[in-house]
Amino acid sequence: MKKYGLIGFPLTHSFSKKYFTEKFEKIGLSHTHQYDLYEIENATDLLEILNSNPEIDGINVTIPHKQSVMPLLSSLDQSAEKVGAVNVIKKTSNGLIGYNSDYYGFRKSLLDFLNGAKVSNAMILGYGGAAKAVKAVLKDLGIFVTVVSRQASDTAISYEEANSLLSLHHLIINCSPVGTYPNADQCPSINYKSLSTNHFLFDLVYNPTETLFMKNGLEMGAKVKNGYDMLVHQAEKSWEIWNQ
Repeated sequence: MKKYGLIGFPLTHSFSKKYFTEKFEKIGLSHTHQYDLYEIENATDLLEILNSNPEIDGINVTIPHKQSVMPLLSSLDQSAEKVGAVNVIKKTSNGLIGYNSDYYGFRKSLLDFLNGAKVSNAMILGYGGAAKAVKAVLKDLGIFVTVVSRQASDTAISYEEANSLLSLHHLIINCSPVGTYPNADQCPSINYKSLSTNHFLFDLVYNPTETLFMKNGLEMGAKVKNGYDMLVHQAEKSWEIWNQ
């Protein structure tokens, strides 16, 4: 039995097991391939998981381990080096190799969302591992990026400062877990009244399907998209990586 899985904490929101289980059934691999969830608080517990499950060929990585898992790996693929975060691990004869498929998934999903619209400035809410992939994509597309965090720093502005700049940033991407089920009554603390029909709101959260962040944007006429398509694209890229 070939095994694959996902590490992160918590994993109550994850779609990965359902997605890959259905995929294996669809392509006739359900008797030989298995995908499981491994909820771990510490990234170092990955090594114990691999030791206990020698059949594992590949692992996906989600919040909060996309960066903390990196020291455990033998090497990084160019995609992970570019982003500075890992969300796919492939077990090889040369050790564990880290990749990033978030970049691919977000870029494809974003371009579909914009549908040819030109955006000069974008605002990223949050700064975890997924945000690093988002920032790399925007940089490659020539879009100026402003990062927003709960605490201002040399690399991020505060939400209070961000509220005065919303009219200048027509693409706003929520890269934080705020609004994820079961906390669907929450949303990033931006001034939604400053949004307009010129705004695009992309929420990396996909459960619920329509987050409060998206609902607030829709009320102001903004275009909105959740993170489901991005997840599908990055999952398919993970499968490609594990089988190449």
